[in-house]
Amino acid sequence: MSGGIKPKISVPPTYLCSMAETEVPLIIIGAGPIGLACALEAKKAGISYLVLEKGSLVNSLFNYPANMTFFSTSERLEIGNVPFVSSSPKPTRAEALEYYRRVKTAFDLQVNLYEEVLDVENKSGGSSISFRIITSRAVYRCARIIVCTGFYDIPYLLDVPGENLPKVTHYYKEPHPYAFRKVMVVGSQNSSVDAALETWRKGAEVTMVIRKPEIGSRVKYWVRPDIINRIEEGSIRAYFNSSILEIRELEVDIMTPEGKLTLANDAVIATTGYQPNLAFLRKLGIRLSDDEILCPYIKEETQETNVPGIYLAGVICGGMNTHRLFIENSRVHAATIINHLKSTGSF
Repeated sequence: MSGGIKPKISVPPTYLCSMAETEVPLIIIGAGPIGLACALEAKKAGISYLVLEKGSLVNSLFNYPANMTFFSTSERLEIGNVPFVSSSPKPTRAEALEYYRRVKTAFDLQVNLYEEVLDVENKSGGSSISFRIITSRAVYRCARIIVCTGFYDIPYLLDVPGENLPKVTHYYKEPHPYAFRKVMVVGSQNSSVDAALETWRKGAEVTMVIRKPEIGSRVKYWVRPDIINRIEEGSIRAYFNSSILEIRELEVDIMTPEGKLTLANDAVIATTGYQPNLAFLRKLGIRLSDDEILCPYIKEETQETNVPGIYLAGVICGGMNTHRLFIENSRVHAATIINHLKSTGSF
């Protein structure tokens, strides 16, 4: 669920291109739960590896709302057969961060944090597979790459005037800064509902703007009745089948089925969802499907892409269908990949 790259691949600085290369047989891009699972499997197999992460450990989870509770139970978030013990059936963000830190420490996983991948050059020739990876700090040469970059780095933009104002965020963190302010929450899924309920309970005047006719069906079952009741009683205003037209310092224009409305506003939380960095996959030469899902080509029995030596693991495998794969049903990718590397005698 975490990534090692940014939406736009920077031109590598000249001084990095001329640096001596460090040989590492296996490079794993992304230190999210699945990237760590791949590192665990590589270590167990005796394969020398390095994980590159542009942010913090499990960076996507770190960027989740501070009070977030997972939909999955703790055992479904486990990797490497390390028990995940939580105080309740549904673990919290804080418990998950502690768990993955413990996994990293217990197995002494080789992870370089805050090292962004800038470019990947395919140096393969004949029967030899080789890649040159240029990062913000070093240059590496490797024989195989596992991409575990998730989908949480690139938000879907509203694409309206004023979206770049400081009062607009695509990453809701905690409710306190919104207390006693006029807050607009855009969206109808879990992140939107959590932001609306939490800020309202801290004294915010909350308005939701929702493109669809109802609250999302995938909202956590113990939370969905809460938001529906708050809307029905009028505690939280909701405009369904509506969208934002323009954001200004003290106002927001929205389009509703009844026409255009201008609402007083202090802050906008645009929880409109996120997308994988498919541009990076294209740059690597990985084929994507022609439909709207843009699913990358993967051999299911090995997780290898159409580019020999490059594997995908985790949510990135689903393309734009980011709701198909989670930690619990993609952690098996790690063992699949490493077993294939061992069986082919790649290391």
